[in-house]
Amino acid sequence: MNDYLLDSDVIIWFLRGRKEVVNLVKSLAGERLLGCSPLSIIEIKLGMKKGEEKATGIFFDAMKVWAIDREIAEQAADYIQSYKKSGISLDFVDAAIAATCKLRNLTLMTYNADHYPMQNIAKYKMPQLTV
Repeated sequence: MNDYLLDSDVIIWFLRGRKEVVNLVKSLAGERLLGCSPLSIIEIKLGMKKGEEKATGIFFDAMKVWAIDREIAEQAADYIQSYKKSGISLDFVDAAIAATCKLRNLTLMTYNADHYPMQNIAKYKMPQLTV
């Protein structure tokens, strides 16, 4: 089975204490390696609120961070160019995350599945968030 790459939205919900996300991530941590993209670290740190620094640091210390190398960068560019021909604009961060999942055989955990139209990456079926 694949390890898991957590998208920024899942990390935010976890750090903000969303019960169903916290429980899910904790349960999966016992089964598989959990990690993220270094681009998610940038996104999270830029959006951090005062007082969240310590918990965020502890969380990222526990994560595997999958590096972005040339192969991933080229796959991300291919995704962007390919989908652009179909009239779909992809964010380069999302394209890099998808490329990381594809090339490192990872399952993507995200609540933003519409950001990832790629059929060649595994996506975790996320539980519905309660209101």
